[in-house]
Amino acid sequence: MKSRFLRFGLYLLVGLLAAVGPASAATVIRIGYIPVLGSSALFVLNGEGWARDAGLDLRLVRFQSGPQAIQALASGKIDAYVAGVLPLLLARAHGADVKVVAAGAIEELEVVARGQLAAGLGTSEEAGPAGDALKRRFDAFSRAAGRKPKIATQPVGSVPDTLLRYWLKQQNGMEPAQVADIVGIDIDAAQQAFLAGAVDAAVLREPALSVVRNRLPESRLLANGHDMMPDQPGSVLAIYHGDDPDRAAWKETLIGLFIRATNLLAFHPEDAVPFVRDALGGGMLDQSVILQALKSSGSHFVSDPSTIVESVRRLQAFEVASGTLHKAEPVESLFDLDSYRRAHP
Repeated sequence: MKSRFLRFGLYLLVGLLAAVGPASAATVIRIGYIPVLGSSALFVLNGEGWARDAGLDLRLVRFQSGPQAIQALASGKIDAYVAGVLPLLLARAHGADVKVVAAGAIEELEVVARGQLAAGLGTSEEAGPAGDALKRRFDAFSRAAGRKPKIATQPVGSVPDTLLRYWLKQQNGMEPAQVADIVGIDIDAAQQAFLAGAVDAAVLREPALSVVRNRLPESRLLANGHDMMPDQPGSVLAIYHGDDPDRAAWKETLIGLFIRATNLLAFHPEDAVPFVRDALGGGMLDQSVILQALKSSGSHFVSDPSTIVESVRRLQAFEVASGTLHKAEPVESLFDLDSYRRAHP
């Protein structure tokens, strides 16, 4: 009798489980990113558990440059992208269906110098030398050193490389190849090359800038983010095949979380420190350095993608004139502003 009751109970339990069905699985989203402060909204929304609570299982894939991430995106290995905007123009030119749905940061890249190239510059982070004054500084360095200054940045086609060339040519009337040797290397390598004295200047962003200032206090700023380009586009959130039904199911949820995280970074940076520290420094960077970097970048955390449409247009025109892009694409088609507006709280 007892055995029959046990079997009956077991059958009843199995039946109830079948009626309820399996627990709903979280939606897996593969997101490629580059490890810079402008990507911090991604680290926050994932670290805080907001994505998990919203039923999203984020699989973060680290890259060292935007062009590397674009290769993965175009081959379908990632679903979304948090990195620089310019490689997306090249991807769209080759037929990739990818659109920017949110900004992450603006004016995050700066040019920092050391040694003779930095001589005589003050410690202020206000506007650096420009125009003739900048050209005289480069010329004086070349005469004294017997070579052009070496400037580390990321590979051709990346935002840092394009912005460096734009700053030299468009902002200051200098031909990049004539005044400097531009070295295109990975993000971490650029920081290390600068600290080691292998280059005379580098295009860096936080937290590398704070690390450099702490380890090399004699370094000086040649150009801040606004000098290089007002509203210079930084990291963005972009989605591959964003209008596909499977993407539409989570797209606006992810955008809303990204906006929420960007606001936290701008107004409560201390709450973001542990997540940014784990993502960027592997827990090795001091919390004080991360907090310093976040506080100095507070005004740079901007989520509205319409902020960067015009600056992207200017950079695309520069890339076409430079031959990096064969032709200009309609910049508006790169942005999905409607999804951002719907997701904005």
